[in-house]
Amino acid sequence: MFRVNMKRPRRAFTAEYKSEVVGLYRTTDKSAQELAKELDLTPSAVRRWVSQAEVDSGQREGLTTNERQELAYLRRENRILREERDILKRATAFFAKEIR
Repeated sequence: MFRVNMKRPRRAFTAEYKSEVVGLYRTTDKSAQELAKELDLTPSAVRRWVSQAEVDSGQREGLTTNERQELAYLRRENRILREERDILKRATAFFAKEIR
């Protein structure tokens, strides 16, 4: 029988759960693949969580979780400010035409 490659629905995990999985990975001799299979996760998620935990603890270079959150917030704020600026530009041009 052929296995159809269906996408699983996107799931969200708490920081505590991710921390527990990283702890399990570090304390057992299991690979990310084996642990992921036992916990019904993807191996890439387990590896990514372990890697991010190493960055957060200073063992690896990269953006920490807090820096990633701040960057996402600043990018979102920047996008909103650009949209507001563009609206004001269009409004200014509209009213400048109306006055003449």
